[in-house]
Amino acid sequence: MSELDPRIVELRQRRAKAVQGGGEDRIAKQHAKGKLTARERLDLLVDPGTFHELEPFVMAPRDELGLSDERLPGDGVVIGFGQIDGRTVYVYAQDFTVMGGALGEMHGRKICQVMDMAAACGAPIIGMIDSGGARIQEGVRGLGGYAEVFRRNAQYSGVIPQISIILGPCAGGAAYSPAVTDVVIMVEKQSYMFLTGPNVIKSVTGEVIDSEGLGGARVHLGISGTAHLIAQNEQDAIALSRRVLNHFPSNNVDNPPVLPQGDDPCRMDAELNSLVPIDPAEPYRMRDAIDRIVDQGTFLPFQDEFARNAITGFARLDGLSVGIVSQEPYVMAGVLDIDSADKIARFVRTCDAFNIPIITFIDSPGFLPGVDQEHRGVIRHGAKVLYAYAESTVPKVSIVTRKAYGGAYVVMSSKYMGTDVTYAWPSAEIAVMGADGAVNILYRKQIADASDPEAERKQVTKQYREQFLNPYAAAEQGYIDEVIEPAETRMRVIASLHALRDKHVQIAPKKHGNIPL
Repeated sequence: MSELDPRIVELRQRRAKAVQGGGEDRIAKQHAKGKLTARERLDLLVDPGTFHELEPFVMAPRDELGLSDERLPGDGVVIGFGQIDGRTVYVYAQDFTVMGGALGEMHGRKICQVMDMAAACGAPIIGMIDSGGARIQEGVRGLGGYAEVFRRNAQYSGVIPQISIILGPCAGGAAYSPAVTDVVIMVEKQSYMFLTGPNVIKSVTGEVIDSEGLGGARVHLGISGTAHLIAQNEQDAIALSRRVLNHFPSNNVDNPPVLPQGDDPCRMDAELNSLVPIDPAEPYRMRDAIDRIVDQGTFLPFQDEFARNAITGFARLDGLSVGIVSQEPYVMAGVLDIDSADKIARFVRTCDAFNIPIITFIDSPGFLPGVDQEHRGVIRHGAKVLYAYAESTVPKVSIVTRKAYGGAYVVMSSKYMGTDVTYAWPSAEIAVMGADGAVNILYRKQIADASDPEAERKQVTKQYREQFLNPYAAAEQGYIDEVIEPAETRMRVIASLHALRDKHVQIAPKKHGNIPL
């Protein structure tokens, strides 16, 4: 047997060094924190044996300041391609064992390279972020690297799915990249995002707070609305990303994968017929309705703790990927406000960008009144919902379950907004406003002049309810396609989705619209 070519020996040695990242000691420190290395994360993300690394030997330019002579293969980020459930994806994972995952010129160039490949091939890009930010010693070159990444995030938005998994720090300008992507997943008590850290805030404003309280996973899921999903650990976060990706097509001209769930499309649920209380002031949980209607166990809520008066998330109906949008009457009576408007508009646009049909459940008494809401721009934010639904061209089905009042009804996937099929339950109340408010305006003088004003108020309120607060008045005028039993909803919606699968809308040529941001 001939002696192994020394060039092959050298290649193997270089590969082994690249795989080691920052070395055994730093890998041990990473593990001691309960964190995985970049390559361990990639092994969990893609199908076994499918990952192929690119540019493993790239190294940073020499440090002009002479502060560090650390130049390691890969330069702190692992990039490449692989498969998730048999579909090609492009990935990058920042390596915290090399300069704390900090981004420099070559590090940024590698990320841009894999993003460009993903866009050229029409495949999703998934980034796993664990970085201390830009390398100070590289000066403007590091900033330029981030800028190039941001530009691609924006240019490829709506072209290929972009998913960010935050697995450690993501501070300063680095936070802008995941904020532009379609899905942000964080790990509880491990990942955090902020523009200015606790020390800077303390020195400028005097406020004292730690990283977790400033930009931890719970903060971004429930308060800022920046995160869409959080997980208890890295393994769960990576599994979530695989689950989310199954709802997206590979690109904007493809359709999402169909994954049959074995749930009967004609299944009827009699419990739905008694879900909505007779008393219009009594709340119920719309989430219960959603779980009973979609394929069992498939609903995946997005931004679950942010603007809880609205519900958004992905599910399946007869195996078809759908986006679910709804008000939650159990929280704030399902009223729309600034945060819920932003939540809904963003999700509707995400679905529309990637050919995911939108199912909307409606039960809202209107927009939240108040000086604070008006002064903070509830008109502008509410207009985002209107804009998102009006510009969307995917199949849209809406179901009015109870209150559908005023502008909150119009903007929420009403037939006026171009919704394809609109259903209503017998409990639906479709009107400009509720009975009490309408009576106060329409019959104020009549009530005041009556011998018994209170009896007169009850009488005219009863008449108004019977005449207007039912779905049949809207159905008579063609604004509701059918009044259905709640138990029939699953079957009806699935039939509509199959009928609309080949829907095609030609939009007027334009550079882009001007959404009221």
